Amino acid sequence: MSRQDIAFNTEDNVTLRGWLYLPDNAKAPVPAIVMAHGYAAVKEMYLDKYAAVFAEIGFAVLVYDHRNFGASAGEPRQEVDPWAQVRDYRDGITYLGTLPAIDDARIGVWGSSYSGGHALVVAAIDRRVACVVSQVPLVSGLNNARRLVRADMWATVRRMFNKDRAARYAGKPPAMIPVVTPPDKPHGPCALPTPDAWQWFTTTCEMRAPAWQNEVTLRSVEMLHEYEPAAYLPAISPTPLLMIVGRTDHLTMVELALGAYAKALEPKQLCILEGGHFDAYIETFDESSAAARDWFAQHLLH
Repeated sequence: MSRQDIAFNTEDNVTLRGWLYLPDNAKAPVPAIVMAHGYAAVKEMYLDKYAAVFAEIGFAVLVYDHRNFGASAGEPRQEVDPWAQVRDYRDGITYLGTLPAIDDARIGVWGSSYSGGHALVVAAIDRRVACVVSQVPLVSGLNNARRLVRADMWATVRRMFNKDRAARYAGKPPAMIPVVTPPDKPHGPCALPTPDAWQWFTTTCEMRAPAWQNEVTLRSVEMLHEYEPAAYLPAISPTPLLMIVGRTDHLTMVELALGAYAKALEPKQLCILEGGHFDAYIETFDESSAAARDWFAQHLLH
């Protein structure tokens, strides 16, 4: 297996940067998988481990940082725009189709957390996708937010959004908000307000992504509230869908994911891991990566 640094441009001319994994001794053209990370995360946060598992059995794998994050270009920095990220997945598929080593009839998409929602949307609207894996996905931004934000705080949150919108309209820079804050020393709102989010992001950036920045634009949170990937689930069929969820996930709520999965049509498969939202990357990595590997192999290695 080899890995090379790559860059490709989106339709709106933003340069996305990442890695292209190619399998050893594979007869071209080979099937491929497009991968990007979840909310505010960068590719160094364990995506290399997943890509290596997939490449070892014969897949090319495109891994990239979302626009506005990590090594990729884009403005405003640290803004999570779900629909721009969906379009970028599709541009990643197009980019792979330009490479002689890739079989563009056998391209799958993989996403986790926020990008787990993107993978669902992309598979539903882009028939070039031949297989999809959605890991611990966000399926409903509004319902997720209603579970994470206390009811008595919603008026305050809306005022924050409105104030920021007025400031941007006046030409001021976007307001920023932390991705995570310490659970024992809360100092105002953050985008992902759970103790395990704080633990995973801070530990992972120390170990793997020291340049990671603990902030996003406030508008990123507003756009999350407006994003509803579950609406697209029935349209994924007949593309094969694997959904991987954590039994005790309380960030993207396992019950929301299971309810959304029930709306998907066949062919589909559900994998339930022990543990919470972030365990899929570390404690249950062997299980999560093997489930995705085997699903892609079943449907794309032929």
